[in-house]
Amino acid sequence: MSSGLSSDAPQLEALERRRVAPSSTNLPLVDEHTANEEVRVLFARYHERFARTDIPGIVLCFATNPALLKGMLEIAENMLFGDSLLSRRHKEMIATFVSRQNACPYCADSHAVLLGAQGGSPEIVCALQHGDLNAQLFTSAELALLKFAEKVNANSFAVIRADVETTMHAGWTEAQVQETVHIAALFAAFNRIANGFGLSSPYQVGLPGQM
Repeated sequence: MSSGLSSDAPQLEALERRRVAPSSTNLPLVDEHTANEEVRVLFARYHERFARTDIPGIVLCFATNPALLKGMLEIAENMLFGDSLLSRRHKEMIATFVSRQNACPYCADSHAVLLGAQGGSPEIVCALQHGDLNAQLFTSAELALLKFAEKVNANSFAVIRADVETTMHAGWTEAQVQETVHIAALFAAFNRIANGFGLSSPYQVGLPGQM
């Protein structure tokens, strides 16, 4: 789901040109051209809302269930791909980091590019994709947020009130911590859907810092 480009526009535009068509190895994706009328209407809404001519692989996964697709588009429009309690940049940081934790190349690479579009430096993108929370690259508040998201993703059963308070003491409100739980959990679910269908990275030539 698209976003505006940052000051590093030429590099980002080059990455977009290298994006390959969605493909899956485990389960078939919905074909935009042969989808039923209900799904085609939702695809048209996606094209209009996100100003993209193509349909991302994860959206083609959701389209196997029209009710799920409709709900996911509403969540994307109203929560994931814009500023709310958390900024879009911080959401993309969480998405990239969680996707790397869950070994989901489709989501990790997709959100690495989107993070770059939100002003994330190549060094920050590379660090998140390698699970390296380098204190020199992130603010203390960002480190606390990412560590909390990491625990929600990997050990949610072990999250306790003290984890919430530690994150709040780093500068986040309780409402922002609540939203972090939602963001981390949603992207973890997307990772599992992408991996279950067998989506490959849309950037198969690699991203800066990977090559």
